[in-house]
Amino acid sequence: MKIALIGYGKMGHAIEQAALKRGHSIVLRINSANRHELNAASLEAADVVIEFTGPETARTNVLACLAAGKKVVCGSTGWNEELQEVTATAKERQGTFLYASNFSIGVNIFFEVNKLLATLINGHGAYEPQIEETHHLQKKDAPSGTAITLAEQILERLQTKKTWSLNFLNNADILPVLAHRTEDVPGTHKVKYISEIDSIEIIHTAHNRDGFALGAVLAAEFLESRQGVFTMRDVLFS
Repeated sequence: MKIALIGYGKMGHAIEQAALKRGHSIVLRINSANRHELNAASLEAADVVIEFTGPETARTNVLACLAAGKKVVCGSTGWNEELQEVTATAKERQGTFLYASNFSIGVNIFFEVNKLLATLINGHGAYEPQIEETHHLQKKDAPSGTAITLAEQILERLQTKKTWSLNFLNNADILPVLAHRTEDVPGTHKVKYISEIDSIEIIHTAHNRDGFALGAVLAAEFLESRQGVFTMRDVLFS
């Protein structure tokens, strides 16, 4: 499979290594220095595009790739308000698009555990939920896309909470999401349920970027023979 990489920082390099190990080739590498080269002609040789940039450029990049008729895997986070528009555009154009807030196989299993735990906790009002995430200093968005996904899953299942808020505690209707930034942390996510008598906690800790990179390549392989709009859940559990 021929892959175009949009975003060639640490994550892009990790995806490249994962792709090469699985026998694929990289036919285009776009970063901030040559972003002007992202067009239909430069994308022509690619079977699938993997986009990992940031909230400022994700929408424009994905739309450009869809307009060129390319299948797109996107892992940029922090642009949730525009994601719905891009997803609708992909459907209207009968394009192929897969977005995930996290491509790690372990994290996606963690998502399933999170949903089950929230379902079991619902109705037991003594437990107060809280999400905590820690990432490296270079991460642009806070909270992380993974933390937002965890929060949305809990809100869908826990009747006591109406919305989530960054670093907001002591409000009965609000699910607090705490975000920390420190050196050399690929990503740690904790979901806690705290009562006066005990606590329940689930944790996912990434040791490096390899799991995210492998998941992105698996998503690209999944799209190679498919058309439509998908999530990482389709890749791992369908």
